[in-house]
Amino acid sequence: MDLNHLFVITISAIFINNFVLNRFLGICPYIGVSKNMDSAVGMGMAVVFVMTLASMVTWLIYDFMLKPTTSNIFYIIFSAKEPPDLTYLKTIAFILVIASLVQFVEMVVQKVSPTLYKSLGIYLPLITTNCAILGVAFLNLDENFNFIESIVNGFAAGVGFTLALVLMAGIRERLELAPIPKPLRGVPIAFLMAGLMAIAFLGFSGLKL
Repeated sequence: MDLNHLFVITISAIFINNFVLNRFLGICPYIGVSKNMDSAVGMGMAVVFVMTLASMVTWLIYDFMLKPTTSNIFYIIFSAKEPPDLTYLKTIAFILVIASLVQFVEMVVQKVSPTLYKSLGIYLPLITTNCAILGVAFLNLDENFNFIESIVNGFAAGVGFTLALVLMAGIRERLELAPIPKPLRGVPIAFLMAGLMAIAFLGFSGLKL
């Protein structure tokens, strides 16, 4: 296992190719949940968990159930002449996996921390339709990551999402006390700050890894 390569994947997913500030995925919860720090941290932890498990499970499903290889489960069980090519089902399969994981997270949060569950509101179940979660699953395939690399990339992408969310929450909490013109209060100033943060994160693109 090349630890240097895993390090590059981690730094790239967190800073250089941040899913929110560079790939512009997951903007809905990024703006909606970043009003206070507690909600931002709670959402970030949920996204890290879902992204990591989704990366792991979707890789296994794609490699052992959908890809036309001799290790395909259906090919082995049914002793088919040729491995079936079920890759066209990957979008549906991945969404089902993500929806199941989000349902599990929602039940755990509701049981463990009802306050956090209430503060996250509709944005917690909306992780199911968070394009960043589905995006990391497809990115793992596009980059031809192996099992370990997919898990590392999923975890790092979740950490990058959490970092962007927490930074935005900290800024917005301070903006609540700032004398901002009325037309810019709320979402408008949040979008302006998101744009400035995206520009700031472009500085990481100059890193030579």
